[in-house]
Amino acid sequence: MTSYLSLNRILSQWPLVALVVSLTMLGAAHGFERFANLAPCALCLHQREAYWAAASIAVLALVATRFSTQRLTAQAFGVLLVCAFGAGTVIAGFHVGVEQKWWPGLASCAAGGNLEVGTDLLGSLSKSMEAPGCDKVAWSWIGVSMAGWNMIISAGLTLFSALSALRPDMEKEPVRV
Repeated sequence: MTSYLSLNRILSQWPLVALVVSLTMLGAAHGFERFANLAPCALCLHQREAYWAAASIAVLALVATRFSTQRLTAQAFGVLLVCAFGAGTVIAGFHVGVEQKWWPGLASCAAGGNLEVGTDLLGSLSKSMEAPGCDKVAWSWIGVSMAGWNMIISAGLTLFSALSALRPDMEKEPVRV
């Protein structure tokens, strides 16, 4: 019973949770880049785009549900979050396949390409960083690459977004910030 209440509480606050998790994932990615010197490959950057999209949708959902108590509004944003996190799952899954050599990567995945990324905004404009190949596992934990972990997390976020969008008692507990 307690776990159902906790799940229900998470789902009732899902846009806020989705925003916090998206920003945390982006922060972790930038942390690996900055402090572990792990330059992102082209597919890593595409995975970040899904989190930026989800964070933007979550902010819009928080604003929209502030002004609308209609269940359809919250459901629509829930569906949009399903799409954003689902896209992240697909991109990360594709990246895992490239790492495992199940299929070739994108043309931009070849090692040695230049990416305009850096440790600070102005520095990134003046110098480029050599991008690693997408088929190289730069970091793994218990045998799962960073792309693999991202796929697992994105899939979970997709599932929670779907559960939030399908919640029958959504109108009873509006999202609070």
